[in-house]
Amino acid sequence: MARWAHACVTLALSALLAGCGDSPAEKQWRDYHQQLATDLARADIDKTDIDRAAPANIGAFPDRKDRLIDIPETRDSILNVYALRECQITSLIAARNNQLGRVAPPSQQWLYERTLWQRLSVCSHSDVADQLNPEDQERLQQLTATKTAQLSAVSWNAIFDSSEWIKSFSRSSQPLANVDKAVIAGHLEAIDYLQEMTVHQFDLDWQQNSSVLENHLKTLQERPLTAEILRALLLATQRLAEENTLLTQQSDTPMRCLTPWNLQPLEDLANTAHEWLTAINRLIDAQQVDKPAAVQRYQVRWLSLQYPGAPWQQFQQALSEHKALRARFAACTTN
Repeated sequence: MARWAHACVTLALSALLAGCGDSPAEKQWRDYHQQLATDLARADIDKTDIDRAAPANIGAFPDRKDRLIDIPETRDSILNVYALRECQITSLIAARNNQLGRVAPPSQQWLYERTLWQRLSVCSHSDVADQLNPEDQERLQQLTATKTAQLSAVSWNAIFDSSEWIKSFSRSSQPLANVDKAVIAGHLEAIDYLQEMTVHQFDLDWQQNSSVLENHLKTLQERPLTAEILRALLLATQRLAEENTLLTQQSDTPMRCLTPWNLQPLEDLANTAHEWLTAINRLIDAQQVDKPAAVQRYQVRWLSLQYPGAPWQQFQQALSEHKALRARFAACTTN
């Protein structure tokens, strides 16, 4: 009987990170609660109908107008642009201004702006600039300065306006049900490439790769991983808090033993969440801009590893308390 109970609890905790309501994962949480009640010999607990509070959802991602940085549009006449044709920018600008260029996704706009900045910067320090008349030289310097000043904001907007990034924070998601290390590794590689592009945005020798960028964004599009991880933390915190309440109520009763439990799934969640949130925060903090206030608030409230009210710290507190409470009880042994 004890061996069956051990298997039951192991199965329960292996799936405790999944969704809410009447899902199979929620049933496994209920099974764990019922097993604790059995171990503690609490006859007053109804083991068939235990009230489970639904964990809160994550907060809404900031609206577009609140998360993007306003960048004034750069306008100039065709003749003035043509005067700088030796800088190899006319075909690039023409492609940007055609019908397809105007509806290009943020990632392609990012590549366009960085390529334009590169060509202008190289041209400004080449023999081509020396051959321009004074008026065109001044125009080249002004345009280069403008694009240099805008590039960091362009990089920020390219990330925070992309559907792939926005989807990662979708509230229409489920808690992470299991930790697939291969999937997590692919998403981390995508985040790392975005950071690499950000860090090297002013490096003339570093060349971005459009296909590599789009493949990484495609990976991020596959699932709302940030939201899944945050909701898994919220779910685990809620259920652990409920079990902590149950264990705390036993302080004045005779000591009972507890069926051994499998902690590995929670440790996997903790490791994955810490690694992912570290990468997300590192990417956000690498941006060389004054972050919009709405994004700063969201980052602190939901993504922070230090803020006491953020999901990570709340989960850590609930888990530590649960371990301490279980440690007061002996482990049940099999006969």
